[in-house]
Amino acid sequence: MAPTHRVAVIQWNIKDLAIDENHQKACAYLRDAASQGAELAVLPEYHLTGWSPSNPEWIALASQTTPYLKAYQALARDLHICIVPGTIVERHPSPTSTTVEDEQPLLYNTAYFISNDGTILGHYRKKNIWHPERPFLTSSGTDPHEVFDTPIGKVGLLICWDLAFPEAFRELICKGAEVVIVPTYWSKYDASPAALQHNPDSEKLFLETTLTARCFENTCAIIFANVARGDEESDRFLGLSRVCLPVVGTVGAMGPEEGVLVMDMDMDVVRIAEENYKVREDLSREGWYYTYRHEREHNSREVK
Repeated sequence: MAPTHRVAVIQWNIKDLAIDENHQKACAYLRDAASQGAELAVLPEYHLTGWSPSNPEWIALASQTTPYLKAYQALARDLHICIVPGTIVERHPSPTSTTVEDEQPLLYNTAYFISNDGTILGHYRKKNIWHPERPFLTSSGTDPHEVFDTPIGKVGLLICWDLAFPEAFRELICKGAEVVIVPTYWSKYDASPAALQHNPDSEKLFLETTLTARCFENTCAIIFANVARGDEESDRFLGLSRVCLPVVGTVGAMGPEEGVLVMDMDMDVVRIAEENYKVREDLSREGWYYTYRHEREHNSREVK
């Protein structure tokens, strides 16, 4: 029998540029999750700074995030809880810059997995950049997706629009991922006016169906954390943070409201799904016939 892990998703309406306020709110929710017995808590994408890339202050804040990451490490250690602090926008110098004056900074959107002893076990820089983000953020490009051992099993990290690319999941599954964690910043208005005319709930449909499909087709658990809905019509985020498993689908989900949801994630269902569908078994076969075949580690495929 595989273990059951108690996990939490956290969502609120993040304020642009209010880094201290957002951090304090995140810490309060993390303490709440720990008090309910959560072994892991996941925050949304851009949870510290929101999304305001045209504002010089937003870029400046990307140079000031290291103390917040260290604070989450200390909190994880104090609460004995694993934390994925959504994503943190980090500023790095460009390799082509020769002076401070001509520096063109690289901005990476980065997710971390912090263990319950405060150790950073792994990180991931967003690869598939959403179209409006591309003028501002740098993709991790051809860097491989990585899987790392954690107290809740083998984990892979993806971010927001990565959800639309099944190849990202396949690479993680080929490396043995049992849980895929996806912080996001997903709004109703990520759909165009033309799309919304056909279906005002198109993005809700996108998320609910794609998250369910990804966990079935990859025999993995998915933890998805989004931003809660705000009061302004123009920033109507969807919320819908949830945990999905193959076979059973959504095991716990939020609506658009702010808050924390703690639920049990039965990893035995992942084992049963693989025994039934044999996706990992097929992917590990010699002569597997899809041309986008990824490098694999043959000994890491089994779900324990």
